Amino acid sequence: MKSHLQRSRLQTILFFILSLIILMIGFSFISVPIYRLFCQITGYGGTISQKEFDSRIISSDHLIKVQFYANVANDLNWKFEPLQREIFTKIGEPVLVFYKVSNLQEKTIGIASYNVVPQQAGIYFNKIQCFCFEEQQLNENEEIEMPVLFYIDPEILNDPTLSDLNTISLSYTFFIKK
Repeated sequence: MKSHLQRSRLQTILFFILSLIILMIGFSFISVPIYRLFCQITGYGGTISQKEFDSRIISSDHLIKVQFYANVANDLNWKFEPLQREIFTKIGEPVLVFYKVSNLQEKTIGIASYNVVPQQAGIYFNKIQCFCFEEQQLNENEEIEMPVLFYIDPEILNDPTLSDLNTISLSYTFFIKK
């Protein structure tokens, strides 16, 4: 009788541990997309929010400098650069810029993430079209240009923490898709 009770407890404990392991593995796979969605919705961590452009948005005469940066992870043998290093744009006006990427190795798939500095400006930096978080498959020696269409929300002018803001930096980093 005692042996049957011990076996039952052991099975319950093993079931609990196995369930916990499966649950943890599941959370590890869904945590990145959930965090990405959270950042895109809230602008947390300087993440750009993705919105449709509202043509009713009034453009301001206030100019702001936007700088563009490109990085590649060490294990990805790609050349990646913005075609424009910086631009001056009116707040509220849609802007189209391009990045160029070249694959210097065999066929590879990369994914880009992005960031905005200063971090507080991320919620006002609205991208309409972007290559970020999309798989980019490049053949050996292939080179492509990728567009980024964005605007800076005029509400940024009402944010007292950004009243002295003259420059926003948009940075992309490509990682190898494993």
